[in-house]
Amino acid sequence: MRRLAVVFTGCLIGLPAQAEESVVSTLAADTIWVVTAAALVFFMQAGFALLEAGMSRAKNSVNVMMKNYMDVCLGTLMFWLVGYGLMFGNNVTGYFGSSHFMMSDVEPWDYTVLLFQTMFAATAVTICSGSMAERTRYDAYLVASAVIAAFIYPVFGSWVWGGLYGGAGWLANMGFIDFAGSTVVHSVGAWCALAGIIVLGPRTGRFSRETGEVRNIPGHNLSLVALGGFILWLGWFGFNGGSTLAATADIGLIALNTQLAAGAGALGALLFSRVFRIPILLTATVNGSIAGLVGITAGCASMEPQWAILTGLIAGMIAVAGSLIMERMKLDDVVGAVPVHGFAGVWGTLAAGMFVTGDLFNTHQVMVQLIGIVAAFVWAFPLSLLTFGLIRMTIGLRVTTAEEQQGLDVSEHYEVAYPEFHKDMTYFRQ
Repeated sequence: MRRLAVVFTGCLIGLPAQAEESVVSTLAADTIWVVTAAALVFFMQAGFALLEAGMSRAKNSVNVMMKNYMDVCLGTLMFWLVGYGLMFGNNVTGYFGSSHFMMSDVEPWDYTVLLFQTMFAATAVTICSGSMAERTRYDAYLVASAVIAAFIYPVFGSWVWGGLYGGAGWLANMGFIDFAGSTVVHSVGAWCALAGIIVLGPRTGRFSRETGEVRNIPGHNLSLVALGGFILWLGWFGFNGGSTLAATADIGLIALNTQLAAGAGALGALLFSRVFRIPILLTATVNGSIAGLVGITAGCASMEPQWAILTGLIAGMIAVAGSLIMERMKLDDVVGAVPVHGFAGVWGTLAAGMFVTGDLFNTHQVMVQLIGIVAAFVWAFPLSLLTFGLIRMTIGLRVTTAEEQQGLDVSEHYEVAYPEFHKDMTYFRQ
């Protein structure tokens, strides 16, 4: 009996140490997963850069790449400086955070979350880049990029995801579902882009002033578009899966739903094009798959696979239909970002409320989703209009017609992506 007592006492003494080791091990696994997911989301910037450059003309490809490159550089700094605190700091009011600005001297896990959320901020900002391509001044765009990363995106984000260090956002308190950001990231970025293209106006020659004819301006490299689409698809596994902020078994369903929705999105774009006798374009197919990814982002953790397929299928159709609507409204979105990220994001957020596992078609939840969708537009669109309008009135937002015709690679950066095609051209500063 005495021997048994000694063994039992030893086990009790060892339990706290074992429990502590288990917690440390779990935290390490969570950290490895979230950092890996953050790297995947960072890789999405390469996807955006390739896709947007491929959909633009060769004379603007350097400019597009430069904007995407600086989006993540400038966005990282602005989000650390201001954005993270506004979005995740102590949220007493329910509208914005008030702590953890310029974050330092905190727990290791806080740095992990900051890294992951920084990549989301960069994604929201870079949605504007493709929409506003081929006629935007580089410096002016960077000013707008900084404002979006530091203020417009994080304040709305605090309404949904805020309160990591106390309190909670008002939409979160209502039960708004947006697991990885169909509205928080994608729709907000799209409404900023919509404001930008309205203030900018269309590219020269895009729409006929006399007849209203829509003139197609094709991109220069469809191979880049396809490669960019594949890279975005890969990165999305980190985008959605990493939003668990933990290495849990839930990641399997989230990743599967992500894959199914992307495939269904491409199929939706194809079916819509076939039914309405529209050419089945590579650009539309790639955008359809991305729309499927955007659509599933809100509900990837809370719906069954069959609903993920339906969500992606409809999102792909919306992307193609939305592009046609934008053209009829004479809104020049170079890469179709507003239909893909905005319209499909709205649908995906609604779908997240409709297809909740075990609580399908709950009208109260759908109403909450609608409130969040409207709130995102009412917040992001007017503020972006104001931002771009002030930039236009002060430092100027759009390049001159001559610079647009010459190409922004030369006028803004004094270099070209394909110098072998410009051997006889001399570049100099005015």
